[in-house]
Amino acid sequence: MRATDIITKKRNGVELLDSEIEGLIKAYTTDEIPDYQMAAWLMAVYFQGMTDRETAALTMAMAKSGVMVDLSQVPGIKVDKHSTGGVADTTTLVLAPLVAAAGVPVAKMSGRGLGFTGGTIDKLEAIPGFKATLERDEFIANLQKYNIAVTGQSAIIAPADGKLYALRDVTATVESIPLIASSIMSKKIASGADKIVLDVKVGSGAFMKNQAEAITLAETMVRIGQLVGRETVAILTSMEQPLGAAIGNSLEVREAIEVLSGRGEPALREVCLTLGSHMLVLGGKALTTEAARRQLEGLIGSKQALAKFGEFIAAQGGDADIINNTSNLPQARYVLEVNSDCQGFVKEINAAQIGYAAMLLGAGREYKGQVIDLAAGVVIKCRIGQYISPKQPIATIYSNDKSKLDQVALILKKAVSIHTQAVENPPLIIGLVTKNGLYID
Repeated sequence: MRATDIITKKRNGVELLDSEIEGLIKAYTTDEIPDYQMAAWLMAVYFQGMTDRETAALTMAMAKSGVMVDLSQVPGIKVDKHSTGGVADTTTLVLAPLVAAAGVPVAKMSGRGLGFTGGTIDKLEAIPGFKATLERDEFIANLQKYNIAVTGQSAIIAPADGKLYALRDVTATVESIPLIASSIMSKKIASGADKIVLDVKVGSGAFMKNQAEAITLAETMVRIGQLVGRETVAILTSMEQPLGAAIGNSLEVREAIEVLSGRGEPALREVCLTLGSHMLVLGGKALTTEAARRQLEGLIGSKQALAKFGEFIAAQGGDADIINNTSNLPQARYVLEVNSDCQGFVKEINAAQIGYAAMLLGAGREYKGQVIDLAAGVVIKCRIGQYISPKQPIATIYSNDKSKLDQVALILKKAVSIHTQAVENPPLIIGLVTKNGLYID
């Protein structure tokens, strides 16, 4: 069937056949059809939507557009985790060694970040000597020996998704739920995951701003997982304020070490334990999430999870001594405390503005390929609902550019709203979506 016929069918709300979707994606990946026709199809999808079967077919077509990673040599159930992103979302750095220490193989292909801070690969590269690009055999060998391996996302993994996302970005079709869901799931499936845990962020600092849209996205991805034979669980978590305290690459590595040591921001720890509990259940290491949580808490308490982080770092060429001495991480030249100008209760912490402040310091990228400052960033010293006294620190700025300090301090002060009346801290874990349905806490 011609591309124009497929565009017309979708424009008119007619369900497409699997073969039509597969043919369209294959032709676009190999440059047999032009951007303008694919853009027309994307806009038709944006307005008409897709059925679950269509979305699953699109997911698999994109996954199969490149290399499908085979992890069958690695014993055990490989469980991958994906976050829809947010501010101070340091979960992978904590979760990967924690879950690996529990015996579940964690094989992750991660990317670099655009926006507030670097991606997982940027954060890991803040560790001196860390090698973030592994050859296939090295990746498999590390996974077999240590239960954990992380490498940069390869261009040969789901290349159709990369092409489609770039086109969506310039055709106002990014916000389509079927297109978002298939983009996320295609990369997870192509990367070799047997089962998948999703962290779907909701709130002002997340891509999904409201709960209804986040639930729809979570339910769509869980159904895709079922349709393509990859059991998937989605946890809805709040991004109404930064998850961790640290926003910035070396700062987030430091905070991950603190959480694995039994300290750190309680909210970050809680989300990691919740996600990790579901990963252990899916990986066959626990019968219930309650039992899994106790197991993970024990691995933190015994320092086994921290030791696994050090083992993982050493296996990929990094300085494992950072787990004992974080001063070996990149350090900023200038450190500035930002104090409150008034007293009262913290009503709002604008996560997006705080993320923007960190990016201005050089912790994130405004454009693809930009070199980031691994030492720069912000550490938040307050949470929603907390009482703040005058002159009490609300944040600390870390920068190698002295000229940015005053500008960023002003942004941070405006991002933290303080009121006279008491305010409740918003719920952190909002709900759960499994193959059996939606559960709201």
